[in-house]
This record gives sequence, structure tokens and C-alpha cells, in this order.
Amino acid sequence: MPLSRLAALAGILALATPLFAVDGPTQAPIPLWPNGAPGAFGNRSEDIPMLTPYLPPVAQRNGASMLILPGGGYRMLADHEGAGYAEWLSAHGIACYVLKYRLGRYGYRFPVELEDAARALRMVRLFAARDGLDSARVGIIGSSAGGHLAATLLTRFDAGNPKSSDPVERESSRPDLGILCYPVITMGEYTHAGSRNQLLGPRPSPSLVRELSAELHVTPRTPPCFVWATFEDKTVPVENSLMFAEALRRAGVPFSLHIYEKGPHGMGLGTPRRPAPPWANECLYWLRERKFIP
Repeated sequence: MPLSRLAALAGILALATPLFAVDGPTQAPIPLWPNGAPGAFGNRSEDIPMLTPYLPPVAQRNGASMLILPGGGYRMLADHEGAGYAEWLSAHGIACYVLKYRLGRYGYRFPVELEDAARALRMVRLFAARDGLDSARVGIIGSSAGGHLAATLLTRFDAGNPKSSDPVERESSRPDLGILCYPVITMGEYTHAGSRNQLLGPRPSPSLVRELSAELHVTPRTPPCFVWATFEDKTVPVENSLMFAEALRRAGVPFSLHIYEKGPHGMGLGTPRRPAPPWANECLYWLRERKFIP
């Protein structure tokens, strides 16, 4: 093999090698609202949105933070797209927080899920400032329906309320970058019907469908994004990722798009028996380009 290719391969392997292992949560889950979430139906576990921290050792933190939104069709939350991603990214020095957001399965409809995600992003930004991290390096990663929720926040954020008595609400809900894994993007023709039904109900109005189709709301203020999907995904059509990338391009927003031929929906980081495409290494390379890892 030529020396140039050996050097390139060594660089990829070095990037992919974790700095250390983070095995499981490092703190107890944190309620988003200490006195109960607005619009909650009760005090059951499914009524209480929570953030679970996965924090690298203090000396190994690189200053960046990541909010993680698992997928599950707005019906459940897939652990491998939550804790799995948190352990992967925190092993590279990123302070990670997995969000348990409220779900359509329990009767919660839009805008509740977005309210949970926005509140969580504000909290992660406040935690970054509190812990001596960089509050201008707070990203979001979401998969499938979690990717839709992430894309919704990436296109529907606000600067916070400087007059609020709640320090969390004074923070911006704009992520500094987004990572979307086989995401649901549109509520239109190429949507995942199950996700749409859980989020919007069985007969959403055309205006609500348009409002929750993220590809229609990209602006130059939308943060840079890493987007990946597979051609053979039978659950969420690849058109979702393509439409979002096209919208980012039209708005002049930097993005990295990866469409792989093989791979079923929901694979996450993959397993030895079902390996995923090399999106994780390519995402780490992109995170390095965006100054999220050294």
C-alpha cells in the first residue's frame, strides 16, 4: 500500500479510537422542569421529561456538549440511539445528555415534543457555562423520529427570553450544529406515517403538515448539519435526507451528506452481526472540522 494511503488510514483509525470508555450514565436523570412539565397529564414516568448525563472525566472534556434525541416513531425511545450514542461521543470528550421527551403514545402531540427539546437544549447550554465548557459549542443529534425532532429545533429555535426569572429560559435554544441519522424530515409525501400520526394525530390539517415539514423552514440561520441515510431504508425513505440537504444548499448552510447503499432503518452504530456503514468515523471527522473534537 502506498505511504500516502497508509498515512490516511492511520489518521482515520486515530480519529475513531476513543480516548477512554464511558460506560453508562454518570449522574441521575434531571427533570427538565423541577415543578412539573407544562401540559403534563400527570406525574407518571412518561409525563416527566428528563435529561440523563453521560459526562467524560473532567480532565478529558474538550469543551463541547451534545443533546441526544433517540428515535422510536414518537411512540418509544430506542436506547441504542440514546445511551449508545452518548457512550460513543462522550468517549471522545463531548459532554452528552440523552433526552427522554414526551411521546404521542401517551397522548402528547406537537408542540409538546418541541418544547421538551428546546428546554433541554437551553439546559445543556446553561450546564456548559456552569461547568466551564463552551456554551457556543452545543450540538444536537437525532435518529429517525428523533431526527425529525432535532430538525424541527434546528429550524424553529429562538434566542431565549432575557427577561425570564428562570435562568434556563434566558438561554438560546439554537443548536450550534446538528447530526441527523436516517431522519424523518417531512410530514408530506415521503413521511413516516407512524411518526406523523403519533406527533400530529390521525388527520392533521395541511397547514400543520407544512409547519412540521422541516425542509420547508430552513433559512441561512439554520446550523451546519451532518446528515446520513441508506438507499435501502424501507421505513423512512431516503428522500427525507435528500430534501433537507437540498434545502440547506439553497439557504447556503454548510452540510455533509452521506447516502449509503446498504443498511436497514434504525441500525445506529451497528453491531458485530449487523455492521453499520462508516458514518460514525465520517461524523467524527466532520466534528473535528467543526471544532467539536480536537
